Amino acid sequence: MKNFAMKMVIGIAITSLGLFAADNSIGTWKRNIAKSTSTTTNPNPYTSQTTVREAVAGGVKVTSTGVRKDGKASNGSYTAKYDGKFVPVAGGGAYDSMAIKQVDANTFTSEAKKTGGKYNLKGKTVVSSEGKTMTSTLSGTDADGKPISITVIYDKQ
Repeated sequence: MKNFAMKMVIGIAITSLGLFAADNSIGTWKRNIAKSTSTTTNPNPYTSQTTVREAVAGGVKVTSTGVRKDGKASNGSYTAKYDGKFVPVAGGGAYDSMAIKQVDANTFTSEAKKTGGKYNLKGKTVVSSEGKTMTSTLSGTDADGKPISITVIYDKQ
């Protein structure tokens, strides 16, 4: 009987870890330009943007590529654990550090900041229950220290 109980406890623990480790944000996402909004003077600076999210041990590798309205390329990437610790961002533009925590398989919190600067955005990313839409809602201060609020809608590719 003890052997059966121990096997049940181990089985439940393994199942629970597997469920928590699920990450429904993994995949390729295209920014929905028409639905995304911002309170900045340039409310939607992109003409296109694609974000690829790849699973890594305990976290995610994120690579974003796109084109801004001024025709300049926008490329950024980082690899982060879901531990809330800041990691460097390559090509992040306004920010150079990112921290992420996983709440559940569909929900993540994040903070992006510019080291030594005023840029700081905190937010929440939610993948819809059907897995077709991902919404990032962010707020904080821009590089000039002015309040900013951004909502980015992504469609799964």
